[in-house]
Amino acid sequence: MTEERDTGSGAPAGTGRRRTRRLPWRTALAAAGGLAMLLAFPGWSLPPLAVLGPAALALAVRGQRARSGAWLGLVCGLAFFVPLLSWTGIYVGAFPWLALAVSQALFLALLGAAGAAVSGLRLWPLWTAALWVADEALRGRLPLGGFPWGRLGLSQTDGAFLSLAAYGGVPLVSFAVALTRTPLAAALLALARVRRAAGGGATRGPALRTAAALVAAVLAVPLLGALAWTPLPGPSLTAGGPTRTVAVIQGDVPEAGLEFNARRRAVLDNHVQQTVQLAAAVAAGDQAQPDLVVWPENSSDIDPYRNADAARQISRAAEAIGAPILVGAVVEGPGRYLSNTGIVWDPETGPGDTYVKRHPVPLAEYVPARGFFRFFSDKVDLVRRDFAHGTEVGVLDVGGAPVGDVICFEVVYDSLVADTVRAGAGMLVVQTNNATFGYTDESEQQLAASRLRAVEFGRTVVVAATSGISAVVAPDGSLARRSELFTPAVFVEDVAQRDSTTVAERLGAAPEWVLTALGAGAVLAVAAPALRRRQRARRAAR
Repeated sequence: MTEERDTGSGAPAGTGRRRTRRLPWRTALAAAGGLAMLLAFPGWSLPPLAVLGPAALALAVRGQRARSGAWLGLVCGLAFFVPLLSWTGIYVGAFPWLALAVSQALFLALLGAAGAAVSGLRLWPLWTAALWVADEALRGRLPLGGFPWGRLGLSQTDGAFLSLAAYGGVPLVSFAVALTRTPLAAALLALARVRRAAGGGATRGPALRTAAALVAAVLAVPLLGALAWTPLPGPSLTAGGPTRTVAVIQGDVPEAGLEFNARRRAVLDNHVQQTVQLAAAVAAGDQAQPDLVVWPENSSDIDPYRNADAARQISRAAEAIGAPILVGAVVEGPGRYLSNTGIVWDPETGPGDTYVKRHPVPLAEYVPARGFFRFFSDKVDLVRRDFAHGTEVGVLDVGGAPVGDVICFEVVYDSLVADTVRAGAGMLVVQTNNATFGYTDESEQQLAASRLRAVEFGRTVVVAATSGISAVVAPDGSLARRSELFTPAVFVEDVAQRDSTTVAERLGAAPEWVLTALGAGAVLAVAAPALRRRQRARRAAR
C-alpha cells in the first residue's frame, strides 16, 4: 500500500479504478475488525481481541478518502453492533434492534472518515486513538442522552488495561486499547514495506527500525497498565474502611420477557420469601446478621405507597430480617408519570429516603415524540406511561452505610456514577432488572460495566438483579460472588465503606475532553489546509 497522498482529500495517489479494486479487501478487513471487537466483549469474553478489531479498521482506512473511510467504518460498526445488541430485539422484534445497531454504526462511519483523513499525518496512531475516545464521547451523549454501550473500554474486564480505569475512567481504557492497536497496524505496514524493499540493507534497515519501534510501542501500553495495578486496592471486600454486612436478594421472576411482571405480586412475594428465608438462616446461625438488604429494580412494581398489602409484605420482610431493605419500586407520580425508585424501607419506621432514576431509557421507559416513532414501529405503545427523570443524586443511608444507588443502564453513564461517588458513596449498588432480555448476553455486558466502575472508583459494587446476574464486585474488578440467570440467589458479605479517592474521580471528565480535543484538532489540521486550497482553486478558476 502506498503512503503517497494527493493534495486534496488525502487519498493515495493512483486512479479511481485502483481504489475501487482495493475496496473489497478493505471492506472485508473492516468487517473482520468489527467481529474481533465483538469477540472481546462478555458473552465471548476474549478481551485481547479488542486490540485487533480497531487495528483492522486502521489498516482498512489508511490512505483512503474520507468517504471511503466512512463506508469502512460503517461496515465495521455493523459487524460489531448488530450482534452485540441483538438482545434488544429478543422480545420486540428485529426493527428496534436493527435501528439501534445502525444508529450506533453510523458513529463508527464518522470515525472511519476521520481516521482516513488523519492517517497521513505524523504520529497518526496517536490521533486515531484519540478519535476513538471522541467518537465514543459523542455517541454517549447523542441523541436523547446517548447510548454509551459497547465502548472499547467496557470489554476489558480482565488484564492490564483494566487498571487504567482508576486513572482516567472508561475513556482512558478505550484510548489505551486504541493506542495499542494503531501502532500494531503501523508495524504491519512497516513490515510490508520491508518485504517490498529490493535495495538491500540501506532500504530495509530504516523500515525494520521503524517496525521494531512500533512493536515496542504496542508492548509499552499494556506494560504500563500492568504497573498501574501496584497502588490500587486488591480483591478484599473488607479493607479500606468500616464494614457493613450486606445481603443481596435475587428473588427471580415467574417468566422471562416483557411480561416478566405480569404477575407483579408473585415477583414481590419471591423477594419477600427469600428475605424471610434468610432471616431464618440468620436465626439458626447459618448466616451473619445483615446491616442492610438490597432488592433489585422492579422487585415491587406494585406501588407500596398506594397499595397497603404491598407495604405490609415489604414490612414483613424488613421486620423478619431486622434490617432496612433498599427496595426497587415503580411509584405513581409525579402527575401522569411513573417513577423508577429505590426506597429505603426501615423495619420500624417503614419507607424513608428515596432515589428516582435520573436517566430513564428512551423508547423503553419513556417515548419522546411518540407519534413520530410510532410511524416506524407500534412497539412504542408497549410503554403505556412515561417515567419521570429524577433530579437528585442517589446517596442513601441504609443501615448506617452511605450507599450510592444507580439503577440499571445508568451504570454505563460516566457522569451519573461519578456524581454518586463524589456525593459520598462508600459503596455502589446497581439495582437492575434483566428479565426483559431473557437468556442473552445483556446481563454479562452490564456486569462488565460494574466491574469497570469498581476499579474506577476503588469501591465495592453490589449488583442486585431480579433474575440475574446479581454479583458482589471487589474494588479490583474481580467477582467475589455472582448468581446465574433465572435462579433465586442470596449473598451475604461484609463490605468496607471506603472514602478514598482515585485519580479518575479527581480528574472527572477531563481525560475524555483532552483526548477528544486531540482527535478533533488532528481533523482540523487536515481539513483547514484542504479547505484553503479549494478556496484558492475556486478563485483561480474565476
